Amino acid sequence: MKNFLKVALVAVCFLTIGNFAKAQTKIGYINFDALIGAMPEAKTVKTTLDTYSKQFTDELAAMQTELQTKGTEFQKTQTSMTDAARSAKQAELQDIQKRMQDYNTSAQQKFDEKSQELIKPLSDKARIAVEAVAKEKGYSYVLNSTQTQFVVAPAGDDLMAAAKAKLGIK
Repeated sequence: MKNFLKVALVAVCFLTIGNFAKAQTKIGYINFDALIGAMPEAKTVKTTLDTYSKQFTDELAAMQTELQTKGTEFQKTQTSMTDAARSAKQAELQDIQKRMQDYNTSAQQKFDEKSQELIKPLSDKARIAVEAVAKEKGYSYVLNSTQTQFVVAPAGDDLMAAAKAKLGIK
């Protein structure tokens, strides 16, 4: 009888530990980019970034027009130019192309920095909401479904609706 009680006690312990381990590894997922995109502030950020980007686009368009104008002029007059003048004009055209490439690289870096600067508050706000929802619902891990391809994912573990509700998004 004592052996039976010991075996029963060990079995209960294993079952309890197994359930406890299961409860601690509850995993949820959310499309974090879609959550940020659904936030009302995202529209303002997008408008600001579009305006910021247009400045660079306009400058590049002006440089492209200058390059085309000077290139057309060069093609028309190159036969009557001296070798020195032709070389100087070709160097000028190459310089414009290099400036365009450098400006494009610089503009992309500035745009990326501005984008990160404007999106960071939204990202932080969304992360806090997701953390709160995960804590309320008992999730140990929440995966970003935009960075992970799920083969099977139960609808119950998608935290999008709960996170939107936490942020006041319909």
